[in-house]
Amino acid sequence: MKTLKIATRKSLLAMWQSEHIKARLEKHDTNLSVELVGMLSKGDVILDSPLSKIGGKGLFTKELEESMLRGESHIAVHSLKDVPVEFPDGLKLAAICSREDVRDAMISEKFASFDELPKGARVGTTSLRRRMQLLIMRPDLNIISLRGNVQTRLRKLKEGEFDAIILAMAGINRLNVQNEVKFIYAFKQEQMIPAMGQGALGIESVERAEILEQIEFLNDEVSVVETTIERDFVATLNGGCQAPIGVSARLDGDEIFVSAIVGMPDGSEFLRDSTKVKKDEYKDAGKNFAQKFIQKGAKELLVRAEKMAAEL
Repeated sequence: MKTLKIATRKSLLAMWQSEHIKARLEKHDTNLSVELVGMLSKGDVILDSPLSKIGGKGLFTKELEESMLRGESHIAVHSLKDVPVEFPDGLKLAAICSREDVRDAMISEKFASFDELPKGARVGTTSLRRRMQLLIMRPDLNIISLRGNVQTRLRKLKEGEFDAIILAMAGINRLNVQNEVKFIYAFKQEQMIPAMGQGALGIESVERAEILEQIEFLNDEVSVVETTIERDFVATLNGGCQAPIGVSARLDGDEIFVSAIVGMPDGSEFLRDSTKVKKDEYKDAGKNFAQKFIQKGAKELLVRAEKMAAEL
């Protein structure tokens, strides 16, 4: 029997994702045995600093990548929104699975909707993208950095440290968080544009033909089209996973609707636009859309945003 090893973080959500892919792989090939190799990433250990100050979301993938490069594992399962747009030599983004709900959501024990939050409400998020868009809608809010896995964040909410916290609907659905909290308010995408790749699982793999062939069936065409545009948009802007950038592509028939936002972490300045392209143009759509933002000064805006983030 063949064995495939998955490098995974030990958080509940990361384990759910890896177990989900393990089950799909073993169902697809009954002669395959899949093992999980659990490990702690630097991003899981350093919880007292914002990600933007300690290296960004690549901290969640580095240890897993090193495990694959050492030959201790073959693939890693990531939330695609956490995956940098560049990979070490010898590794690649080999598959993108079908997407869950791409929206962001507000979770609260006291308030049923975003509009119900009182002036100065304490809202927890570590994302500069979410911070920016929350403050564009409600400059009065007190946005507080919130690190840790989903369970840690929920505990802090229940203990009263926050009036609300922001999570991805994909993680909420995968972990059945609905059963643990009183109120979940999903933002419309017009209110809060998601992160690149949000809601999709990305499979990073060693560049070995037999491994790539083993996982190729996990690719979902719709997800590949949408997330290629989103990741190309961010890559063209040279924006890391932690940059205040939201971008969402939605395939509908033969048309793709794309919206994006780039701005300052405090919401004081931003660029927002949308476009529509044909499905057969998707390979260039993200780069072309990013060029429109660049012409409006997006790169200079992101340089200033990075300086502001360092001071938060």
